[in-house]
Amino acid sequence: MPSETGKSDMERIGLFSEMEYISIGDKYVSPFNRPFNEAASKNKQMLPGGNKEKAATQAGYFDPVYARIFEGESYLNPVQLRRRYRMAESKKNLSKPFLPSNGEKYPCGIGTYYGTIGGPCAYFSAQAKDKVPYVAPGKNLYTNPGKKGTGYGYANLTIGKPYPHSVELYDTGRINFKKMSEEHHRLMKGGAFKLNLYPREYFDVNPYHDDKPLPPPKKQPPPAPVTHPFKPTSPAKKPGGMKAGTFDPYPTHSVDPYIVKQAKPVTTNKQGRVFHPSPGPKSRPVRSIMSLNVEKSLNATNYTNPQVMSY
Repeated sequence: MPSETGKSDMERIGLFSEMEYISIGDKYVSPFNRPFNEAASKNKQMLPGGNKEKAATQAGYFDPVYARIFEGESYLNPVQLRRRYRMAESKKNLSKPFLPSNGEKYPCGIGTYYGTIGGPCAYFSAQAKDKVPYVAPGKNLYTNPGKKGTGYGYANLTIGKPYPHSVELYDTGRINFKKMSEEHHRLMKGGAFKLNLYPREYFDVNPYHDDKPLPPPKKQPPPAPVTHPFKPTSPAKKPGGMKAGTFDPYPTHSVDPYIVKQAKPVTTNKQGRVFHPSPGPKSRPVRSIMSLNVEKSLNATNYTNPQVMSY
């Protein structure tokens, strides 16, 4: 129905006219009460005679007489055909048929040579070889027994004569080194030459480090006594219908004449009707594709064959 603004419900939806319905004058029938095949319950139907059970007679078959598959064909013996084929193939041989050799023979136990080509091997015989009779060696050379002693501090224990004793100073090497060192220092004119390449640390020495003891701390002056205590300022004033809490006084009032604003004229066309601008794009309710497919899967055109879906 048109509202106070002059627009109907169809104009608000955004459609030019009301959409048509799928069913045209059809009464609603619940899908649960609808029979699967309506044509089977109307008019006369074909009534067959019923199925026949198989028996020793020909009653359970379509043909009145049992039809054989190989009826009237000639009899062939497959064994005889194979023999004829072998005889025809044997005539193609130029000499006697090939006879393979016998299979290999297996030994009947460990250590036997049954089945080998050459038989037993003499080199692997268990018979012992002839050996030269053992002759005992002669006796060893007898000498005088060794002299007792370790050699240090014992005389006449070596094969040759003992070494003669020669007098030698005990610290000859140290005395000679001392004489050479004194002669070397005597020839030196000054001290040892030293380069300024002594290894140092990776980082410089701390320049602020001081080994001297710290001076005594300075005496702080005594705190001055508070003569006047701190007093905060007064709180801000709240405006109670006037300008009491502002920095400046109330400004002067300027006298303005009261003028009524004139309303804008209503825009009309040549026929004197009120002009309404064209409305913008409007939205409309849209149903989901899944719900539309569910309703269209079984309709008045394909209810006889539900397997075929029409879209």
